[in-house]
Amino acid sequence: MARRLLIVVQEALFFTTHRLPVGLAMQKRGWAVHVAAPEDPAIAARLAAQGFIFHPIPLTRSRQNPLAELRLLLVLIGLYLKLRPDLLHLVSIKPVVWGGIAARLLRLPAVIHAITGLGYIFIQAEDRADRKTGLLRGLVAWLYRQALGYDRSMAIFQNPDDLAVFEARGMVPPNTEGNRWVMIKGCGVDMQAFAAQPEPVIDDANAPVVMFPARLLGDKGVREFVAAAEQLRAEGVRARFVLVGRRDPDNKTDIGEAVLQGWIESGVVEYWGFSQDMPAMLARANLIVMPSYREGLPRGLIEAAAIGRAIVTTDAPGCREVVRHAENGLLVPVGDGKATADAIRRLLQDPMLRQRLAARSRAIAVSEFSVEHFVEASLAAYDRVLRLQGAGL
Repeated sequence: MARRLLIVVQEALFFTTHRLPVGLAMQKRGWAVHVAAPEDPAIAARLAAQGFIFHPIPLTRSRQNPLAELRLLLVLIGLYLKLRPDLLHLVSIKPVVWGGIAARLLRLPAVIHAITGLGYIFIQAEDRADRKTGLLRGLVAWLYRQALGYDRSMAIFQNPDDLAVFEARGMVPPNTEGNRWVMIKGCGVDMQAFAAQPEPVIDDANAPVVMFPARLLGDKGVREFVAAAEQLRAEGVRARFVLVGRRDPDNKTDIGEAVLQGWIESGVVEYWGFSQDMPAMLARANLIVMPSYREGLPRGLIEAAAIGRAIVTTDAPGCREVVRHAENGLLVPVGDGKATADAIRRLLQDPMLRQRLAARSRAIAVSEFSVEHFVEASLAAYDRVLRLQGAGL
């Protein structure tokens, strides 16, 4: 019987965009690959056609209902008992916390925790957190300690800032002999699919396109992007400011339909919706802007770098792993719409600088963020945790 890998993610779409190459690589090794995520019939059918086995789970990403969390924990315990996975890969907050505690209770043989960011309760600054947020932060930290403290597990971090928070709060054990955590920056991008693309022509008939390619969340900096667009349009700067992405009502910082429609009706931005073909979509932009508050390591910025675009983003964890100031883009302070506008204006008015940064973006993406590198590093982490527990490949 083939050995079983179970990958638990917060959203079925996330598996297809961020973990599919790893799953395919494990299939080539002869493993049966199972995927657990909230129910999504369309994606489940696509995964079944590729040989994956899909398991729906009752996970809601942003709601904190104790009964719902208990139900998720019990469902995961039942799934583990049914599948008896030889290797478990948990991705993002709730899968890591509840899936990790379930794995510890059942003493599963090998567990990988992928820390893809800190989430809403840790993004808010300590000195501005209300009492409820502070208490919830303490509870989540304790839950992380229980999950990541399991002696048959290893964590993957995407940036050193997140790792520093986990170490400072004791949420991850000391990295004795390199066996408790590893750093893998990003989820990798197919450099052939996201091939270098020339910038669109800017002339009397075609204004430059400034694009925000991310979910429409406050934490992604969409409000700062719109504020920058309003300022620059008021100054008479000629450009089209475009939102590309979907709303996420399960997220606490989702902007809401009324806000989005207000922006569109005001004419300050255009909304091009959610795209299934991001290489073609990004190729329509002259400049990419994502003033996020904090990231694990944003795939959207890697994709923008891969096709060869100058980028404006924040000097924030995750973002500065992809964009280096004045090397392949410009970094601005978090939450600063005016600084975002200043950076956009500078790059629109200096095409030679913009093109130099764009060329360097492509070089950085190829050398550091290819899908081949990501798959190789992920499989090495799998091998390590399996060897440590005597499971072996």
